[in-house]
Amino acid sequence: MLITADPRLSHRASEAMRIGTGVVATSTPVTLVLAGDAVHLLDDDTGGLVDGDDIARFRDSLRALGVPFHVEADAVPADPAWNAGRHPVVPVSREEIGALVRGARRCLMF
Repeated sequence: MLITADPRLSHRASEAMRIGTGVVATSTPVTLVLAGDAVHLLDDDTGGLVDGDDIARFRDSLRALGVPFHVEADAVPADPAWNAGRHPVVPVSREEIGALVRGARRCLMF
């Protein structure tokens, strides 16, 4: 699942996390990729995010299920409060994101 929507501006990022959480809960393997401004889904302060309370809940569920976020390395904010919750992160390049999408059986993009 490739998420590029900015959670500070759109509900689409939260909706993508909701869908991803539901799919993971069915024991279907899912790779969640945050690219561009979607990396803000891991901002510590969810008050500035559209559907911030839901985002916090989905992050907690994904952490409990052991699901890491594959995060575009060049998009990670310098802010020390980013990912203060220490959610597991796998840094990936744009090229690696492309390879993940090309190698997927199915791909959802938000």
